[in-house]
Amino acid sequence: MKRRSFLPIFLTFPAAGFCASSTSAAEARLRTAIGEVLAVADRVTSRSALATTARSILQRHVSFETMTRRAVGVGWRQFNAAQQKRATELFTTLVIRTYSDKFTPGEHPVINYKNAVAPAAGRVDVPTTLVYKGSNYAVTYRMEEIGGWKIADVIIEGVSLVANYRTQLDSTFKQGGAAAVIRSLEQSVARPS
Repeated sequence: MKRRSFLPIFLTFPAAGFCASSTSAAEARLRTAIGEVLAVADRVTSRSALATTARSILQRHVSFETMTRRAVGVGWRQFNAAQQKRATELFTTLVIRTYSDKFTPGEHPVINYKNAVAPAAGRVDVPTTLVYKGSNYAVTYRMEEIGGWKIADVIIEGVSLVANYRTQLDSTFKQGGAAAVIRSLEQSVARPS
């Protein structure tokens, strides 16, 4: 599966009254998530340790179920509960490992937060510019109120993480249903990083 990603990029997520409080709460949650992951990155010595150690943090701050559902697309409704759970577990592992593999423990990005916007109730987009290893990236964290503010997508240089995976997973679903999607995710996770 093709992936455009970097762990620090990934992390490193209406009415006027609603916008002000929502945007600040969502941005605060994003800053907390990034800070927690960067603290872990300072303590670990390998990318695999980063993936393992950061997993519980990411699962608190990222709605992997929402990402998986949207990445699969309309076919998600045809997955039974066990298939949805398995697909979410595999997708979570794949995304965390992919981002961790692009990150060097101990090297921090410089993140500049821009004005967050609330394009709809329950959704806040937090645009940032990020400098990592001398390269500049435009990254927007799509935060959604899902039992609290959580990252529901990351848009890197105009490319949505969810849409990038949807292109692949929707096609796989159309060819072989839920079982094919799960097989594809299992194969991606089984490949050495």
